[in-house]
Amino acid sequence: MAISRYRRTRRLNGGKKLGTSRLSGILHRAAREGKIPCRIHVLKESERLDHLAGKYLGTGQLWWVIAACSGIGWGLQAPPGTRLKIPTDLEKVMVYIG
Repeated sequence: MAISRYRRTRRLNGGKKLGTSRLSGILHRAAREGKIPCRIHVLKESERLDHLAGKYLGTGQLWWVIAACSGIGWGLQAPPGTRLKIPTDLEKVMVYIG
């Protein structure tokens, strides 16, 4: 049975519940200050955050981490040309989300 990409993921790191709206500002600030190493990816036509999260972070359910680090809000789709910050070290992300 496939998992819907639209289902909200509230658990990460051993089932701990996360409040992603609170974490958005924390991750954005940490990425902006260089505390979370990120690669820059310019979004192309038809690319989506959940697909990029699957490719670079191992699961599409972490699309919100890319959105938070990039400061773009919560849409799975962003317009082409959007500069995304994709974390290169999930261990550094975990430092900020507990």
